[in-house]
Parts: sequence; structure tokens; C-alpha cells
Amino acid sequence: MEFGLQFSKALDEPDIDATLYRRRIRCLRYLMHSRPDLAFSIGILSKYMHSPRKSHGEALTKVLRYLRGTQGYGLMFKRGESQKLVGFSDSSHNTDPDDGRSTTGHLFCLGDTPVSWCSQKQDVVALSSCEAEYMAATEAAKQAIWLQELVSEITGRKIEKTLVRVDNKSAIILAKNPVLHRRSKHIHKRFHFIRECVERELIDVEHVPGTKQKADILTKALANIKFKEMRDLIQVQDLSKGALKLTRENVG
Repeated sequence: MEFGLQFSKALDEPDIDATLYRRRIRCLRYLMHSRPDLAFSIGILSKYMHSPRKSHGEALTKVLRYLRGTQGYGLMFKRGESQKLVGFSDSSHNTDPDDGRSTTGHLFCLGDTPVSWCSQKQDVVALSSCEAEYMAATEAAKQAIWLQELVSEITGRKIEKTLVRVDNKSAIILAKNPVLHRRSKHIHKRFHFIRECVERELIDVEHVPGTKQKADILTKALANIKFKEMRDLIQVQDLSKGALKLTRENVG
């Protein structure tokens, strides 16, 4: 998807074949379960399944072309990697021109490789980027608690406190401050769940530079070079024959 591109309902544009559009989106949503690099684009285009327009169809075609050129790509799980669960949370403020809502993205890794990710529109309007990041971090905290239980059940070992990395320092301060004040008094109480998680030491929130924010690829359309850098960072690699060298380190 083109850098900085924003989509709207585009009611002034001609309709396209909605049945074909929906069929293609459904196929892409299936692929998204193993391709986090597709999550943002598919999430955005899925919003217009009820009434797709020309610009939505053109963007979908570009996604299909990208997929055709990366058919052999997937996630690499290496033998001997750390089994520590680490999360990344990000948001893009006011990205929907139709209703002013922001986009939430979070990604969780075991070691360096993602095992869970999400890109979705927030269900309330955030008044600032700090507020959008705070609400995104709360969604990440909820996912972290669920993943702790899941990994513990599968591996039989207790998961230590999960680290959630956020690139907005103001949102981190809000998450670690149990006292309501003017910057957070209007935020719905359900978003303060993250504070309780921090107080109970179920999670910890840490700042991460934007260049290392793995969830960035889930919240906005990036320039080509930046997109490829983020794709490499989240371990989406070319696994096709000839591109992948099998070694004792990555084969169990």
C-alpha cells in the first residue's frame, strides 16, 4: 500500500464487483494468519466489503501483486531461540477520514518471531496520539494475559512478566500512573485495565525507539524501504527453495 495513503468510503467513485472483492478479501484474510506483513492492508480494505469503490479495488490489486511477488515468504522459527514472550504496541492517530478513529496494532513474539498480531480500528475516537497509544497498549495488555495462559498450558511452564514495548513515552507514563488526572479522566475506565496489569506485575511497559517498533507495520502505510525494513524486523523471510539455507540452528 502506498506511503501515507488514506482510504475513505469514496461515495463519489463508481462501484466495483462487490462479490469478487469480498471473495478476494476472504482469501487474503486466511493468508494473514501466517503473514503479519499483510495485516494492515487487509484490515483497511476489509472495511469496505459492503460497498467497495474503484480506489478500493485498485488497492486490492496492488496487494495481490505484492503477494504474487512474495509467494514464498513466511515466518522463520529458529531452533534454540529464546522462549520469552515480548509484545509491541503501536497506533496511528486519526487515520480514518470518515470517523476520525485511530488504528491499533500489536504484535507478540516468542524470541524474535511473531506468534500473535492484530491490526484494527479503535472503537472510540482518541483526542491525541498519546491517548490512541494508551488505548492500543491496553488492547496489547489483554492479549498478553491471554497468551501467558496459552503458552503456559502448552509448555507446562509459568510465563514470566510479559514486556510490552511502546514508542510513546506519554502513554507509558499514563500506564504506570494509577492516579487519574486531567489527561486521562475522560478516558473510559475499561482502558485503564493496563494500569492494573502493571500494578499486579503481570506485564511491564517499556519504551522502544520508533525504528525498532515492530508493530509499526500494523498501523500505517509505509514507504517501500521502510516497509521492507519492518518486514525483515518481524522475521518475514523468503522461505522458497534456494532462498533458505537449512542449518542445524534452524532445523529441529
